[in-house]
Amino acid sequence: MKIAYVQKTSFIDYPGKISAIVFTQGCNFRCPYCHNPELVIPERYCGTIRVEDVFSFLDKRRGKLDAVVITGGEPTLQAKLIPFMQRIKAMGYALKLDSNGSRPQFLREALDKGLLDYIAMDIKAPWDKYSLVAGSLVNITHIKDSIDLVRKSGILHEFRTTLAGSLLEPDDVLSIGRMIEGASLYVLQKFVPSKHVDKDYTMKKTLPDEVIKRLVTDLHALVSRCITR
Repeated sequence: MKIAYVQKTSFIDYPGKISAIVFTQGCNFRCPYCHNPELVIPERYCGTIRVEDVFSFLDKRRGKLDAVVITGGEPTLQAKLIPFMQRIKAMGYALKLDSNGSRPQFLREALDKGLLDYIAMDIKAPWDKYSLVAGSLVNITHIKDSIDLVRKSGILHEFRTTLAGSLLEPDDVLSIGRMIEGASLYVLQKFVPSKHVDKDYTMKKTLPDEVIKRLVTDLHALVSRCITR
């Protein structure tokens, strides 16, 4: 397990629960707007922390934290993630996974073992633009399989898309809604300039507020609930 750092407390990353966030190092996508370049670009990698130090922290926080969120980078690339999650669950924590959906075989195993309480899957773009937006060659079949697994998982889940205005048009977002039709929750994430994989994105903007508001209304015909963050 390559763990870059741990955010000790979050009130927003796991809906309705107080959580700690474990950030893993490494990703198979290169989304230009990604705001964690130090977890994605090898030349920008920070150091890692020991797994046992993570568990020591979680042991001390029992009764004060409800859940652990595992994010990245792309956590499912970690070879020892399943046993890591098993130890977390054995400590009594609820577990949320953030994933780009590129490894459905991992999601299937984690679900079959009952390790996940919440899944958040990023949907980058319509199929014809997926590899462009992800900055990598994407196996679309894997993404489709993951969407199907998440929708049918029977656990709390959300799909989410970052609204980088230079990459996605409103019609693209509606196309994504059709790709995940019937989902219980679709989250439109406003793009916020900060630090990014592509440094030019410090100058980019999100879709206009009035456009996002209209998209939320239109998407309610495709998904059970649509919100913005």
